[in-house]
Amino acid sequence: MTASRRIVLSAAIAAAALPLRTVRAQSPDVVRIGVLTDLSGNYRDVTGPTSVICAQLAVDEFKAANPGIKVELISGDHLNKPDVAAGIARQWFDRDGIDVITDVGNSAAAIALTTIAEEKDKIQLNSAAGSSLLTGKYCSPNFIHWTYDTWNLAHTMVKTLVARGGDKWYFVTADYTFGHSIQNDTTALLAAAGAKVMGSSAYPFPGTTDFSSYLLAAQASGANVLAFANAGDDLVNCVKQSREFGLAGGNLTMAAMVGSITAVTGVGLETMQDVVLSECFYWDENDRTRAFMARVKPRLPAGVYPNEVHAGVYAAVTHYLKTVKSLGAAKAKASGRETVAAMKAIPTDDDCFGAGEIRPDGRTIHPCYLFKVKKPADSRYPGDFFTTLATIPADDAFRPINEGGCKMIHA
Repeated sequence: MTASRRIVLSAAIAAAALPLRTVRAQSPDVVRIGVLTDLSGNYRDVTGPTSVICAQLAVDEFKAANPGIKVELISGDHLNKPDVAAGIARQWFDRDGIDVITDVGNSAAAIALTTIAEEKDKIQLNSAAGSSLLTGKYCSPNFIHWTYDTWNLAHTMVKTLVARGGDKWYFVTADYTFGHSIQNDTTALLAAAGAKVMGSSAYPFPGTTDFSSYLLAAQASGANVLAFANAGDDLVNCVKQSREFGLAGGNLTMAAMVGSITAVTGVGLETMQDVVLSECFYWDENDRTRAFMARVKPRLPAGVYPNEVHAGVYAAVTHYLKTVKSLGAAKAKASGRETVAAMKAIPTDDDCFGAGEIRPDGRTIHPCYLFKVKKPADSRYPGDFFTTLATIPADDAFRPINEGGCKMIHA
């Protein structure tokens, strides 16, 4: 995606979301949801305004079916800075009466918010941060981790690629909690599978745009899988520069550990073809995902397809509001901890992920997929981007509950 196209696209989505940002004084029975996301930085396209739109769709559908329950939605930009995210969260909880925060596409920010939500007895429904520590070391009774995590992505990728001969890996890793978490999770799974890590390069995040030295090191390592432990613009730049250096093709597989359909729409099939990536949602996977896409499409600019994070925000808000209806708004607002417990007791079921459950450690369980990006000639219609290489069933897609170290789980 060119700079000018990205600016126009982001501006169009942001403009659609702008009316959601104003908080008005309301009566105590109003349920208030805050989408805390990246509206201006590296992860703007993979989270950001589309997450706001998907959350609003969930709210609008709920209100249409339940006109007697009042629900408001606002959004805020955490700038990929944990201190900014923490400041907004405290203001929302203390001054603006927000009951639940969702999205939070930064692992360090998500970890900071787990403490705040628990302290205030509010809720964090996270769909965008990836660290598996969020349902391990940092698990919380006020927290649910929707969609994906670093263990899940690593497991899906390793299980499939090692079986296909990808036994020598090199990592290019964003140097912060999320990047190291996915590299560490993948490394442990590779060791268990008998594969080797040939080396790794950690780069400063955010701010790096030239990945040439890291890619050349990968090329010299003898690896047959080049794993990008990053996302957003960084992933796109890595793939583009890999092609410029001639790394693509042959015996080398480019593995986008946190790749998504957003990267494909950003730069096109010509650049992203043959990259493998894992997502737990694809708009064209089945009749229910296509039904969701049909409902959200009129709210999105042309050419925008929601990824797993966006779908997870929709699903999380939908399930939360289903629980609000079951408990009653006043009871749901009274205690985030009790509402999360009620959410865990109700099976999940939505058009994005189908039927599932929320485990006691806060991990939402559903199937996940490994995709290969199609070549341009193989794409039959707009948005036809992926070939499914593997489907990992729900009972195998996520880390076993007794291996995460969550303090809420007793052996």
